[in-house]
Amino acid sequence: MTKQIPDITKSSGEKTRFSFEKLHRSLKHSGASDGLIEEIIHRVEEELYPGISTREIHNRAYALLKKKKSLFASKYKLKKAIYELGPTGFPFERFISGILHYSGYGTKVGEVLQGTCVSHEIDVLAIKNGTLNIIECKFHGEDGLNCNVKVPLYIHSRYNDVKGPLGSKKDKTYGETLGWVVTNTRFTEDALQYGKCAGLYLLSWDHPNGNSIKDRIDRLGLYPITVSTLLSEKEKHFLLSRDVVLCKQLAQDHFYLDHLGISNGRKSRILAEMESLCKI
Repeated sequence: MTKQIPDITKSSGEKTRFSFEKLHRSLKHSGASDGLIEEIIHRVEEELYPGISTREIHNRAYALLKKKKSLFASKYKLKKAIYELGPTGFPFERFISGILHYSGYGTKVGEVLQGTCVSHEIDVLAIKNGTLNIIECKFHGEDGLNCNVKVPLYIHSRYNDVKGPLGSKKDKTYGETLGWVVTNTRFTEDALQYGKCAGLYLLSWDHPNGNSIKDRIDRLGLYPITVSTLLSEKEKHFLLSRDVVLCKQLAQDHFYLDHLGISNGRKSRILAEMESLCKI
């Protein structure tokens, strides 16, 4: 590429040189062919200008993908779609519970546990292989807001308060407990260091390598309904308000679409999109 690459503006406000390699990887991740990827990168390169934001670049790539195939566009916008689960963060807790449910965990959302000092409402409880996982979720509604060390510090103190009473329960169905911190963005280095030292399991968009939120979604086909290119924002909010957070749920429970007054033709297209994303 002979054209000089201008500096762009990241979501954090930092200026940096744009990486075509990263754009290529994200487009490849969507399932697009090499030919289509090169076509989109060429179009994006022609439209770059100094100071353009990464968000605008990805919006342009998304629009080009959507014109070619909506399924590719849905997978490409995955990270943005998770931000759209907000603003309360509760759908994100449901989303994490859903991912774990389809990974063989028994899960509960919003349970109140009595600690040694005070009671705590726990975002997600998940049990598997004799371990009770105490999971707290930190949701960010926009890019660039990472989890610093204060988050695992706070969650670790809550976990320690409930761990004692849980361990002394006479009717317990688990052998041990494990504290989790889950976020839809990234952890700072201090947060990762503290989590490892404190014995917490940290799960984020890209951590741990090979088993991050992004990896789990792709491996299991558990995409949030917010990735859909066919559902309107109003329809997505309706479904989220009824705790339908996964495309898999909608593919299995068609009747939710009947409440939206959707025509049979559009309903068929939406369900086909859901099934493609779920790999059904």
